Amino acid sequence: MKPLSLCLAAGVALALAADRAGEATKGKGLFERDCATCHPAASTEKKLGPGLKGLFKKRKLQNGQRPTEANVRARVEKGGGGMPSYKELLSAEEKAGLLAYLKTL
Repeated sequence: MKPLSLCLAAGVALALAADRAGEATKGKGLFERDCATCHPAASTEKKLGPGLKGLFKKRKLQNGQRPTEANVRARVEKGGGGMPSYKELLSAEEKAGLLAYLKTL
């Protein structure tokens, strides 16, 4: 790879990483506002809902599904088990930020 191409690739990678970090920061604020009442972020202990520490590292969600981005997004959108649906309450950008934050737990 030529030096200029390498520099461009590194710059793009850094920009994408910064964008994901920004999404996760926004998602953390959203989590604290809308989710933390029921779900602890720093624990796996159950509050009203399950603790979400290490969510994407678990083998299965409580509903038996794998913790993929699509499955977690579907759970956020549909709700269930006492959790309200957030499909119409959160924008696509907010859901992306929330998922980015959940991946950091």
